[in-house]
Amino acid sequence: MECVVKWVDGMSFMAETGSGHLVMMDGAPEAGGRNLAPRPMEMMLAGAGGCTAFDVVLILKRSRQDVTDCAVTLKADRAESDPKVFTRIAFHYKVTGRNLKPDSVERAIKLSYEKYCSATIMLGKTAEIEHTWEIVEA
Repeated sequence: MECVVKWVDGMSFMAETGSGHLVMMDGAPEAGGRNLAPRPMEMMLAGAGGCTAFDVVLILKRSRQDVTDCAVTLKADRAESDPKVFTRIAFHYKVTGRNLKPDSVERAIKLSYEKYCSATIMLGKTAEIEHTWEIVEA
């Protein structure tokens, strides 16, 4: 895996991923940015959410669960001094589907955070991680 990050102007940067996709990042105005795109740490948090949501949907589909939607809300705290790593992240999963089995949803989430989600497992080295979930009938 590789990525090239190029300074655009001010405190804006463009990342080109190895798969050929472009992502913009920008800094806060107080740091010289123009607030035009997510901050790099927001991208890390979003990446963790995308990684675990991907796992949960895939595991539920493979378990023949009729999942129709999955949203993960992440709330994170960061250290107050540099390096301002994440110190706590709360993941809340809202899984929607028809006749979803609670045991299957719980198992999918657990497999994601214990085995498959590389991003969450890495962030768990510095942050206390919490997982909650709910099922919504479609």
